[in-house]
Amino acid sequence: MKRISTLLLMLTLGSASLNAAVKTVKHTVKKGESLYVIAHKNHTTIQTLRKINHLKKGEILRIGKVLKVPTTHQAKKHTVTLAKKSTKHTVKTAKHTHKKRLASTLKGMKSKKLSQVKKTYKFALSDFLHHEKSHSTTKGKKLIALAKKKLGRRYVWGATGQKNTFDCSGLTSYVCKKNGIKIPRRAIQQSKYGKYVSRNNLQPGDLIFFDTSKHRKGYVNHVGIYIGNNKFIHASSAKKKVVITSLGKPFYSQRYKVARRVGS
Repeated sequence: MKRISTLLLMLTLGSASLNAAVKTVKHTVKKGESLYVIAHKNHTTIQTLRKINHLKKGEILRIGKVLKVPTTHQAKKHTVTLAKKSTKHTVKTAKHTHKKRLASTLKGMKSKKLSQVKKTYKFALSDFLHHEKSHSTTKGKKLIALAKKKLGRRYVWGATGQKNTFDCSGLTSYVCKKNGIKIPRRAIQQSKYGKYVSRNNLQPGDLIFFDTSKHRKGYVNHVGIYIGNNKFIHASSAKKKVVITSLGKPFYSQRYKVARRVGS
């Protein structure tokens, strides 16, 4: 700190503007004195003495030569002021450097932790959702594959597969049971079982429910299995057999009630 203060004092006292502001006194060179000795006694520097006395580097001091030197009070005042400024600047610089290092360290730690988290948890949320969707799709395909094997089979009210005959909820409960999925027997009960699915998010294998009553009484009385491409497979009482129908047909589109995903 002493070296920094001395250096700043040397630069400051060396400037013309500050030179004019510093008060001086006369000093007569005595035997054995050098610029160093005189500067030390008067709390100043060799460079400052040379500057205010217009001395060239290497010039020999003669005994009796009169020099101008800063007063002790002035020299000490400038030294203390510069020391304070130097200390303040040093502390400020140190704080700034510390903050930068701390920020850099924290950033490095965050990056490291983030990479560790990514390494530890290999599956992102999108990967999980994709996995869930794939799982549901696989189950759905199995339901559809079995249901399609029953295409053309006769519709019989109350039948659940006896002699390859079915009613609507009998077909859905049959294919679910064969794939290890237990659901209620009646359509209205099935419509409350499993996970709710909006019409815009239908996937193959989802059960879709309708109110096919003549006057639309507002309750579920028919069910089918969505097979994709806006189509579904069901045991139709009107067609008297298991068929594939477009969900876009006005009759079914207008009577659509809800959809459920089972076995996911």
